[in-house]
Amino acid sequence: MNVIVKPHKRRLDIRNGRVDMSHGAGGRAMGLLIESIFHKAFDNDWLRAGNDQSAFGVEAGRMVMTTDGYVVSPLFFPGGNIGTLAVHGTINDIAMAGATPLYLSASFIIEEGFPLADLDRIARSMGEASRQAGVPIITGDTKVVERGKADGVFISTAGVGVVPVGLDLRSNAACPGDAVIVSGSIGDHGVAVMSKRENLEFETDIVSDSAALHGLVAAMVAAGGGHIRLMRDPTRGGIAATLNEIASQSGVGFRIDEEAIPLKPEVAAACEFLGLDPLNVANEGKLVAIVAPEGAESILAAMRAHPLGRDAALIGHAVEDANGFVQMTTSFGGGRIVDWLSGEQLPRIC
Repeated sequence: MNVIVKPHKRRLDIRNGRVDMSHGAGGRAMGLLIESIFHKAFDNDWLRAGNDQSAFGVEAGRMVMTTDGYVVSPLFFPGGNIGTLAVHGTINDIAMAGATPLYLSASFIIEEGFPLADLDRIARSMGEASRQAGVPIITGDTKVVERGKADGVFISTAGVGVVPVGLDLRSNAACPGDAVIVSGSIGDHGVAVMSKRENLEFETDIVSDSAALHGLVAAMVAAGGGHIRLMRDPTRGGIAATLNEIASQSGVGFRIDEEAIPLKPEVAAACEFLGLDPLNVANEGKLVAIVAPEGAESILAAMRAHPLGRDAALIGHAVEDANGFVQMTTSFGGGRIVDWLSGEQLPRIC
């Protein structure tokens, strides 16, 4: 009599286990890791097909694509973690073109010894963030490196979206007289991350502003897309870097008003304590829009009617300036040049 012995189906000890090199070796352990954590967290029809790629239909309009990497430290911070940051940041890069984000990919580089519970927590938060945004993660990759060759986990993402017919936002489109609108309070993300840094921890109620902005962008486009010159999400380098980059690309200058810039008192106090300029601090759920003057009021009203734009404010205007300076009228009535940093003020912020 032939005896058929069925292989014992292993289970991943997510609560107590840790990532080891076998989880990246392409065998049964790797399959178990992907099935138990990533497929469970991101579950959708594309992933269930089990292919190394995903096919999808293309809508009418121009396609846009972005890619990004996330190495934030610490991995978990008030208001989010590296996973939610990866989803929101990729969606926002697509949305700044005025596009509707369609699909995401995610690649993980995981250090040997990383707790499976933390990996599961990150993956589940990514799945929840992508479902809330309506932008599924449809393909990905996993690699494991030796202990000491990474810092826990790094995530690389890509995203694709489609721009509506007739909308064409360009980085060099700012013109003198255009309004500068910011969607809300600045510096929240950078301060939230810094509040949990080793040897720098301090008491604050600030949480990261990490959020997917495509819904807000859609409302802006509906209110007057033809008046929007361009949009940017002011991440690393903050508002200062964003405006200086636009000024350089468009051949204009900017004059902004410090009193008009939304800034939470807690963020201002934390920046003063750390010796930081809030204009240089990263944001992950805010946008800067350069808008033709005749459309500024309608677009600002549409932003304030959206939950992610309630505190939107017009903070200045583009001006003729061959030098491309960004100048700010201070709260004391003086003025100063707002330059971008020559180095990195806040390392590992996203």
